[in-house]
Amino acid sequence: MNQIESFATLAASVGAPSYIRHPRLLGWVREIAALTRPERIVWCDGSEAEYERLTAEMVAAGTLRKLNPAKRPASFLALSDPSDVARVEDRTFICSERQDDAGPTNNWVAPAEMRRTLNGLFEGCMRGRTMYVVPFSMGPIGSPIAHIGIELTDSPYVVVNMKLMTRMGRAAYEVLGIEGAFVPCVHSVGAPLAVGRRDVAWPCNKDHKYIVHFPETREIWSFGSGYGGNALLGKKCFALRIASVMGRDQGWLAEHMLILGVTSPGGDKTYVAAAFPSACGKTNFSMLIPPPGYEGWQVSTIGDDIAWIKPADDGYLHAINPEAGYFGVAPGTSWESNPNAMQMLRHNVIFTNVALTDDGDVWWEGMTQAPPAHLIDWQGKDWTPDCGRKAAHPNARFTVSSIQCPSLDPAWDDPAGVPISAFVFGARRSDTVPLVSEARTWEEGVYKAATMGSETTAAATGAVGEVRRDPFAMLPFCGYHVGDYFRHWLAMGKAVAHPPRIFSVNWFRKDAGGKFVWPGFGQNMRVLQWIVERCRGAARACDSAVGLVPSYGDVNWAASAFGAERFDDVMRLDAAQWDKELAAHDALFAKLGDKRPPALQAERDRLARRLHA
Repeated sequence: MNQIESFATLAASVGAPSYIRHPRLLGWVREIAALTRPERIVWCDGSEAEYERLTAEMVAAGTLRKLNPAKRPASFLALSDPSDVARVEDRTFICSERQDDAGPTNNWVAPAEMRRTLNGLFEGCMRGRTMYVVPFSMGPIGSPIAHIGIELTDSPYVVVNMKLMTRMGRAAYEVLGIEGAFVPCVHSVGAPLAVGRRDVAWPCNKDHKYIVHFPETREIWSFGSGYGGNALLGKKCFALRIASVMGRDQGWLAEHMLILGVTSPGGDKTYVAAAFPSACGKTNFSMLIPPPGYEGWQVSTIGDDIAWIKPADDGYLHAINPEAGYFGVAPGTSWESNPNAMQMLRHNVIFTNVALTDDGDVWWEGMTQAPPAHLIDWQGKDWTPDCGRKAAHPNARFTVSSIQCPSLDPAWDDPAGVPISAFVFGARRSDTVPLVSEARTWEEGVYKAATMGSETTAAATGAVGEVRRDPFAMLPFCGYHVGDYFRHWLAMGKAVAHPPRIFSVNWFRKDAGGKFVWPGFGQNMRVLQWIVERCRGAARACDSAVGLVPSYGDVNWAASAFGAERFDDVMRLDAAQWDKELAAHDALFAKLGDKRPPALQAERDRLARRLHA
């Protein structure tokens, strides 16, 4: 058989359309189909017609409920199985060849052992179901910062969410061509259908869940869950865990960061990337609306969650948002907390695990001051305000395309990315950490990010108020040893002629009565202005033990009643508190063993000397 006949035979064996020209992709799809035994294979093209067909099929199957078109046009509600509501970090694995490469922050199993487990689980797991081939670009099509993935899944819910979350469709195949590289992603809900058996609205496997990454071969395998980052493999799995390894090997960064642009009244534009753990106002910051007194200032959004950052020829680090949509947490989102997000959610949204109103709309805790008198809750049960249950799951989500964001930056889809002038790292701390400080050097900035800790909230495990270290807000997402990750960050400061400045922020200082001192998320613009003006050499700073800081007069207080005494409260440094903080830093570094970077230990020693000078 000649080569043309061989390719034609291969393509026909998996029902591939004629525009697929990638032999390795076809062979891989045939291999996975032979293992999982789907009833049929569908090659997704990312079209609107495909989206409408799949959502209609899921409405008929009970997986989606169409919302009232007068209230929420072209929008749907999905209610998951109660056992399948969030990422399962304890079932998430980094299966590097050497355990030491996974490091102390990841779950590790030897690759050969994990492959035996997965082969057993995936054997016949798609019987009675459709295997969808989902091509997607993480980042603008054809961007030098972007990369291609292919997800094989038996979940139509995954397909329609990936349509909103990524640049999904035929254009990804065109980038691949005949031999382009792609990250292979295999997903199954782990619930094969016997002949004649009726399906459930939300299939999943209640006994077995695995989210597995093979760093050396850039593979992702996920079994048993149909929810969020467990199933939408372009998100945390590819965009952070696998991409962080790619970045280490290729000289770039994959980070859990929002990207925003700040435009001054004079037209100067500065791009900032910022990392925050959960419950620290990340989405609010990415869609910040300047408060009264900031007429002429604009904040625009590139992305709210993930940044891929590569050195560019102009000597700057350039960043893209690898995603093309938002998979945001609904509870707490309101017209008061984030009006841009609420505007974005008016139409063409997939909601998951929020509550249903009697008139066919959605509701969640925090959406309005007073709840409705009656709802259908996220478990499909009648709900009233006095029933003692949450109406929406605390991790309830919305999926929506970026193009619906009112604050979307004009360069959000620029293949070249945007030049980053500042990195901002923030966490929830009721004391110790000041409102804002700037690192004097790149190494000091990396130390700030490496040692950041955040206090747990009622929604997290552990005691409320416990400080947990979350380096770079990447604790669950770094795909390799965190000590090597610190070293990589230290090296990236030398990779460009103009590295970004690094800042630390904390909006959550409390007074003696336990109340927040800082007046709210909209006021963060005052700190953001000082940051961007520092980057432009237009703002003053004073020296302090923890870095360069503004005095009260260095911050724009137009239309604000926030006085100098309250500013002192959010900037105060307490040596005793910082002694405890340094001890926590030491405990973190002790876990790194011989992978502790000497440069960060030197920064720790300098910080201790300054605090007690």
